[in-house]
Amino acid sequence: MKFWVWTSIDRSATDEALIAKYSALRSNGITGIFLADGIDDREFEIIRAQGLELHSWMITTNCREPEIRDAHPDWYMVSRSGKSSLTDPPYVHYYRWLSPVLPEVRDHITQRAKKLAAHPLIQGVHLDYVRYPDVILPIGLWEQYGLDQSEELPDFDFDYSERVREIAQQQIGRDPLEITDPAHHQDWLHFRYQSVTTLVDQITQAVHDCNKQITAAVFPTPSMARKICRQDWDKWSLDLFCPMIYHSFYNEPVEWISKCMLENIAATTVPICAGLYMPAFKSPAEFAQGLQIVKERGGAGVSLFDAVGEDYWQVFREFVSSV
Repeated sequence: MKFWVWTSIDRSATDEALIAKYSALRSNGITGIFLADGIDDREFEIIRAQGLELHSWMITTNCREPEIRDAHPDWYMVSRSGKSSLTDPPYVHYYRWLSPVLPEVRDHITQRAKKLAAHPLIQGVHLDYVRYPDVILPIGLWEQYGLDQSEELPDFDFDYSERVREIAQQQIGRDPLEITDPAHHQDWLHFRYQSVTTLVDQITQAVHDCNKQITAAVFPTPSMARKICRQDWDKWSLDLFCPMIYHSFYNEPVEWISKCMLENIAATTVPICAGLYMPAFKSPAEFAQGLQIVKERGGAGVSLFDAVGEDYWQVFREFVSSV
């Protein structure tokens, strides 16, 4: 089993602080780092010096590049209600999404991944936000946004941009805006699933051409991912999947991790590393239970998100020493 954390580059930290951070992670049993926010040779060198595996954590179809917003407004997804995610993003201000249907978008994102993969200190590229916007949020978040998403709502159903509608009409024989029940129209659903898969295939080829690994943070199970964000991830040929099995987001108990792991292991031969959300565990005992479930269900490891208290690190160290 391998053990990962998601974290970000800290350009304001001193060398001493970074060495202390990554030395502590290694001492606690962590074997690899998913590191967000680009390239930083200093931090990369410190991570590798601690004997940790380094994968660059890349935001994919969710676009946070101001230059793209200015130069290519037509690359952004549009909702069924006609709202561009560039000018009227759903949920939060940074929910601006590029359409993987467009070849130029796929090429742009692939070049970003290739640049990361070409870096000599990076051992892999880790994809995140490689999907459509959430057409249905995890139920635990509905109250936060004042929504009832028992069914798909037009403001959150993407991509109905003019160019994508034209391409879709050629491929499925219908203008998506004329589909009366898009939530159940299989051709339109699979058109969008396939657009993400095509993008991932292109990125995977570029990363593998650099002899690097390709991994991804994905939604909890393939069936949930397809329903929530058009992410057909069990069809992707990656080296490792990290499904974000954040049970509290779905108002589920710790035992729900077992159900997700069973579906994931059955769906793909690619190793499954369970993503665990630390604030979801109400006690170190619950955390120990979650770790044990992942092990018993055949997980290839875990990746931890958010702060880990010392009591939880103690549990983690004991778990690592037992496998």
